[in-house]
Amino acid sequence: MSANRITEQGRATRHSAQVVPLSMKDLWVEYEVRRGCVKAVRGVTLDLRPEESLALIGESGCGKTTLGLALVRLLAKAARITEGSITYRRDDQELDILSLNSRELRRFRWRECAMVFQSALNAFNPVLRIRDQIYDTARAHGVTSREETNQRALELLEYVQLDPRRVINAYPHELSGGMRQRVLLAMSLLLSPQVLILDEPTTALDILTQRTIIDLLVRLKADLGFSMLFISHDLATAAELADRVATMYAGGIVELGSVNDIFYRPYHPYTLGLIHAVPTVTGDFEELVSIPGAPPDLIDPPDGCKFHPRCPYATERCRVEEPQLEPVAGDGHLVACFHTDLVRRDAADLLQRLTDSGEARR
Repeated sequence: MSANRITEQGRATRHSAQVVPLSMKDLWVEYEVRRGCVKAVRGVTLDLRPEESLALIGESGCGKTTLGLALVRLLAKAARITEGSITYRRDDQELDILSLNSRELRRFRWRECAMVFQSALNAFNPVLRIRDQIYDTARAHGVTSREETNQRALELLEYVQLDPRRVINAYPHELSGGMRQRVLLAMSLLLSPQVLILDEPTTALDILTQRTIIDLLVRLKADLGFSMLFISHDLATAAELADRVATMYAGGIVELGSVNDIFYRPYHPYTLGLIHAVPTVTGDFEELVSIPGAPPDLIDPPDGCKFHPRCPYATERCRVEEPQLEPVAGDGHLVACFHTDLVRRDAADLLQRLTDSGEARR
């Protein structure tokens, strides 16, 4: 009964298919530290399309979480957005997120755009029961009816496959990691936001619990019609959840395309390196190939292409000139690299080898 009601509410609140709900243009985020200024996000331009799942992938420290926090202005005190714009749209409504005051920002968060953090336990107050934390969230964003909030919470907890009566009266430490993550998902949907940002929601969970969370996210998105920004370094999870994928390196987007483009037709050496480092369960056992070196120091990044110190294709041009995102192969596939032909050739060879190996095992 409650599942049907949740689904009906999701359909009723679906936004226009013509409206891009969230977009950022030339966004720069910096952190002031003792050694200097960390350029954590460098000139990112990105649109989150209606009802799509966009995965943001890359190594730790590449700026993924900073970008997600910037979208809802939850950055640490040491951070600041120095350039660019963030625009939110819903039907005839358009908001400049960077110009919102505290009251307007509070309304935007959770009602329009919610964020699920990496560690569910850290997102809860350990001395409050789940019901009180849900009510505090609702009250902070303008819903004062405890009865209304309680009813909505019970429906959502049941919808994310939990025992609502038991869970709503529990303390966070009384729940498993997977249960806490599902409670956090339910809380993020409390006020029916149009955009959901998920920062590593399956990290530190066992493989079966990860599977449960992934299946749940797929069902939630299909039923409720929200747009989703999925931040992860887990390529397998991103491949399952994403419609499009953006590869991020040293604070910038280096490749953007459909999930098939990124995982089967990559044009950037960093994307190819990430794929090389992921084990296959269908092909022959092979030694994994890690990307040599380490991510650059974002206080003093290298000139030219930021990936060139680790790139096997690098030339003198890469050391002095930074490539810009440009279309390749049509259909919205963008790459920032001077050597796309060479990368594409090697990617095709890798895919063919994995395909042949998988067929031989079958």
